[in-house]
Amino acid sequence: MIRLDRVSKRYADGTVAVQELTLEIARGELVVLVGPSGCGKTTTMKMVNRLVQPTSGNIYVDGQDVTNTDPVALRRGIGYVIQNVGLFPHRTIEDNIAVVPELVGWPRKRRAERARELMELVGLDPSVHGRRFPHELSGGQRQRVGVARALAVDPPVLLMDEPFSAVDPVVRSQLQDEFLRLQDDVRKTILFVTHDIEEAVRLGDRIAVFKQGGLLEQYDTPATVLGAPATDFVADFVGADRGLKRLSVTPITAADLEHPPVVRADDDLTTAGAALGADRWAVVLDADGGLAGWISRDLLTGSGRVGDRARRMEAWVELDDTLKVAFAEMLQWNAGWIAVLDDDDRYLGVLTPATLHMALRRSVEADAQDLALTDVVLETVRDV
Repeated sequence: MIRLDRVSKRYADGTVAVQELTLEIARGELVVLVGPSGCGKTTTMKMVNRLVQPTSGNIYVDGQDVTNTDPVALRRGIGYVIQNVGLFPHRTIEDNIAVVPELVGWPRKRRAERARELMELVGLDPSVHGRRFPHELSGGQRQRVGVARALAVDPPVLLMDEPFSAVDPVVRSQLQDEFLRLQDDVRKTILFVTHDIEEAVRLGDRIAVFKQGGLLEQYDTPATVLGAPATDFVADFVGADRGLKRLSVTPITAADLEHPPVVRADDDLTTAGAALGADRWAVVLDADGGLAGWISRDLLTGSGRVGDRARRMEAWVELDDTLKVAFAEMLQWNAGWIAVLDDDDRYLGVLTPATLHMALRRSVEADAQDLALTDVVLETVRDV
């Protein structure tokens, strides 16, 4: 969808912002450009919509060389979101969103309908916010309007230059969540610039790591960038805690789970106690295979139903949640294990700190050795 072929940008004073950059972004992919200040990431993005003219090389958007097209027409077909939003203060929110449709000649009724549709898409109530002015909105709400405006004429490509960096951490996290939900719906091809590696890891399908002088050091998935940095610069940039960051991009899989004894809520206490064998506790399931809690051996005495004595299970996650979510649940509930459920809330197994650690190691080794997860053999203390 977007292809940069040996693109460079040199300024008259001899400054080199980007050097011989070759990069390809697939349709519907969200690629994050990340690196320290002055590394050329924003310059790279601005060359795509010709806000900066490349010195050499070619840039293709959907097969068309944009270096030979009308820059005004090009920009009207590419959504653009910047850090400080850039809304017109004298226009209502609805009119701000409708700016590009107005420029390309859409009739008023169609512009208004599109603006209201997009407000709903980004989580703003058109009846409440449509006639307000930018100064009447919070910073996070203005950022949502900026995203809506960029989507107004349904462009195939969206450029985003540190769009969430001007808001507080809580709002930023909320905007990131909302943006990921939005991308699931619209599947735009997105070039996203940030200096924050955690934001890059959270949002990107792939990450391009730049260093000073506009040199591309690594272009890969977040998991690979964190687990197998290509250079010392990338390793330093992503940080010594990259293992912890990698938790957020490593999903739980069925192979990571342990399977302790299982009893049913309707089972007799004595019968259930015999089923435990040497184990000290068991998972309690309802008649449909859903999680009903857990029970320890000392409670499996006397007469009655297991369900009457089972303890509520607070810590659980879904399969395909990340290891970070699982780790957070363990910490929040001070739990030595957490249950893992499928999409229908049926119990699948449990994850423990030991199996979580093994899952992370397996994922890192798979990337480092270019192996499937099932082919990774991990050395343990028992093997030494």
